[in-house]
Amino acid sequence: MDLNKLKNSLLGELYYDDLIKSIYATDASVYRMLPIAVAYPKNNEDIKTLIAFAKTNNTSLIPRTAGTSLAGQCVGNGIVVDVSKHCNAILSIDQINKTVTVQPGVVRDQLNNYLKPFGLFFGPNTSTSNRCMIGGMVGNNSSGTTSIKYGVTRDKVVELHTILSDSSAVVFKNLSQDEFKEKLNLDSLEGQIYKQLHEEVLTEEAQKEINAHFPKKEIHRRNTGYAIDELYDSNSINLCRLLTGSEGTLAFTTQITLKLDDLPLKHRVMVALHFTTIEACLNAVKPAMEHDLYTCEMMDKTILDLTKHNKTQQDNRYFIQGDPEAILMCEVRGNSLEEANQKATNLILEVEKETLSYANPILIEDQIDKANNLRSAGLGLLGNMIGDKKAVACIEDTAVALPDLANYISDFTALMKGYDQKAVYYAHAGAGELHLRPILDLKKSEDVKLFRQITTDVAHLVKKYKGSFSGEHGDGIVRGEFVKLMIGDKNYQLLKDIKSTFDPNNIFNPGKIVDAFPMDKNLRYETDRKVPEIKTILDFSKSEGILREAEKCNGSGDCRKLPEFGGTMCPSYRATRDEKDTTRARANALREYLTNSEKSNKFNHTELKQVFDLCLSCKACSSECPSSVDVASLKAEFLYQYQKENGVPYRTKVFAYNDKLNHFGRHFKGITNFMFSNTITSSLIKRSLGVAKERSLPLLSDNTLSKEYQIFNNKLIVTNAIKTVYLFNDEFTNQLDAEIGRDAIHLLTRLNYRVKLLNNLESGRAFISKGLLEQAKKVADKNVTIFKNLVSENTPLIGIEPSAILSFKDEYPRLVDDKISAKAIAEHSYLIEEFLSNEIALGNIKSDQFSVEEKTIKFHGHCHQKSQSNQIYSFNVLNLPKNYKVTIIPSGCCGMAGSFGYEKEHYKVSMQIGEQTLFPAVRKSPQTTQISANGTSCRHQIKDGTQRIALHPITILKNALL
Repeated sequence: MDLNKLKNSLLGELYYDDLIKSIYATDASVYRMLPIAVAYPKNNEDIKTLIAFAKTNNTSLIPRTAGTSLAGQCVGNGIVVDVSKHCNAILSIDQINKTVTVQPGVVRDQLNNYLKPFGLFFGPNTSTSNRCMIGGMVGNNSSGTTSIKYGVTRDKVVELHTILSDSSAVVFKNLSQDEFKEKLNLDSLEGQIYKQLHEEVLTEEAQKEINAHFPKKEIHRRNTGYAIDELYDSNSINLCRLLTGSEGTLAFTTQITLKLDDLPLKHRVMVALHFTTIEACLNAVKPAMEHDLYTCEMMDKTILDLTKHNKTQQDNRYFIQGDPEAILMCEVRGNSLEEANQKATNLILEVEKETLSYANPILIEDQIDKANNLRSAGLGLLGNMIGDKKAVACIEDTAVALPDLANYISDFTALMKGYDQKAVYYAHAGAGELHLRPILDLKKSEDVKLFRQITTDVAHLVKKYKGSFSGEHGDGIVRGEFVKLMIGDKNYQLLKDIKSTFDPNNIFNPGKIVDAFPMDKNLRYETDRKVPEIKTILDFSKSEGILREAEKCNGSGDCRKLPEFGGTMCPSYRATRDEKDTTRARANALREYLTNSEKSNKFNHTELKQVFDLCLSCKACSSECPSSVDVASLKAEFLYQYQKENGVPYRTKVFAYNDKLNHFGRHFKGITNFMFSNTITSSLIKRSLGVAKERSLPLLSDNTLSKEYQIFNNKLIVTNAIKTVYLFNDEFTNQLDAEIGRDAIHLLTRLNYRVKLLNNLESGRAFISKGLLEQAKKVADKNVTIFKNLVSENTPLIGIEPSAILSFKDEYPRLVDDKISAKAIAEHSYLIEEFLSNEIALGNIKSDQFSVEEKTIKFHGHCHQKSQSNQIYSFNVLNLPKNYKVTIIPSGCCGMAGSFGYEKEHYKVSMQIGEQTLFPAVRKSPQTTQISANGTSCRHQIKDGTQRIALHPITILKNALL
């Protein structure tokens, strides 16, 4: 098998190194299978080449888009074919017929953003819609929250361009009976496919058998096996209905035409019905569904409790009242808000007649988005359970007819009690489908046995109600074994015949749907293996160790969302669109090597260095990832452990010890600044350090902030001070931005706060980001000692540079010896804007203390502020002057990230990240608009990328003082 020859024959890329294979060994399921290679095809010829190679070399192709499948569809031991990178174009739109044609790698929400100006949209809507792709939705016949209104993906597929197993290109679409008869006469694989279906599936006898054993037709979420129950029509036939939901096992799809709907009514209202029991919630579903609902979604207490521990979701919990056992979220729409409100009122009255909801908050417009975000985070949040017991996907996709739902769940609950299980209940109640999950530890053989037993028992229970064992997530590996049980021997043989006709050499995604791999083999973890105990300098005890911190990633792929969908995670993926550069890949790679490495230092792998290389340590994953996987901390620990074996590079030392070097350079400040700014000398410095030649180097301030404070300390007389504050003199403000520190002291003093500046050490941020954790620990220990008896609720510690002051909240408690004192300081440490915002709320600072001049400001927030604090504080501060108009740029990461953007090998990616949102927003702003940014790296990046000067919010506010 000559993979190198295959690589050279592709226009796209092929990788077969250990790192890439390990990254693609898992998806969002519980399975792990190491592929032989990963391909990124660029066109149809590449796909034909891959098919021919698989056929010749007796291997297989596993199609993959975002890799968020829950049933194991995207894992296998052949070649993973990732179409997400290159095959992602929207090809055409037909407004008259309301269709759109796309390649399989188009993201669902990206498509709808494109369609919105045309007044159209694609209805099926999964919880992963900001990163899932149309190809995957077709493969799984995805449904999502809106299926009760708009149907499932199968209902929307008009035409599929495919490449069959003999490399022939075939278009499947609706055929009249006459056209179908013509197909029967074809002397080709396409003709064989139609003949087999005509002779075996579309007969009256076969249809009787299908109707007798397939799930009830009124269940619109039916993904059990191939959809032979959807093919029979006396007037026409469309094999798109068969291929949709076939999980890439029959043909390779290259182009998809979809039927669209008009945009839904604009005005929307959601009722969040609160219940004290699961039973009461389920009893409300049937009466609620009589009210023309747009969505009808359920969350149980397990999910709701998990949202308490995720920073992003804490903000979305605002509508929760009390401690409900379950919530039913019902959305209605109207031509006006009044009409929608009336529908909501009628719904509440109807439900209250028959059930006992104890609270019924009504949500409108943006409030609904927050509630939906809370619900859609459910899958990822389940991965945030501490320890090895997890809510396991195996029976989470069952769907029954709506009249059967309450009885089915009652039987299911009794079944779970027999296993001493309290299952998780959430998702699509209105469609008769709840994502039910047992809590199991698949590292233990006894729980793997339960995994099979529970799945088998539930399969029989679903069969009793003639339901669908696979509602929207597909059969894959986890349910493929049970297809025969669900539809009967004769129907299963039909499926096998279809597979063998389409794919006689079994090259398309084998082991799924028919002749499935065993559902309890090829799991992520080897059972009963002693979990490696790995000593770290950072404290990962909250996650029960660094390995379990990495294992929290369940593959939900939130880190693959694109810039247009907001947030920050994951900046490098947004630039490269490579799976290798996702948060998920870093966590999975670390898990792989920490689990399987035979080295005494399990971190000592160049593959790990490669996968962490483009991590900007922005910390967005710690808050935006539903599982809160903190990759910035994983990277810091990795670098520390790796450098113990391989030494610390010279450039790393220079960046890490920048504060000491700046102190030294200050003895010759004029010469230092000249050498940094002069074209010739700065070029030599940059070349010697491996800094990008395009970068400007930061210059030293005229004085340090320490010196400035000494100069005018005696002038800072405050009588009857509102509060005394300790201003943390971080290394960036002290050396490079002393004027901002001076502005902060001036502002605070004028506002009647007593400011104290101590002789503290640098923050250690550079040491942390470069993995010099022993040095960082010494700094943190010293700073905690300095402040532990001083900082309190009445005398808080405040800081100007976000990455510096927020280290007191994040890394210090995990680094220092005196953790009690560190946590106490963390509770009373604030970014300066947060402190001022809180004081404004208390009425201690008023707008009449500032100018009434009109000013327009656009603000870009530091990544660490977004992940560990909140941009709203900067927004509130900048809005304090009456006539200041402030907007927050939805910019994600700026791309500089400390030293990252200086390093020559990272410069291109750094600027690509800046160009995503930040730079265009700045360039579009009139010169009269003031750009503001509170991170020193951010201001530097804005200057280098747009030639605009950004001011710190504190400087803007100080300049506005009357």
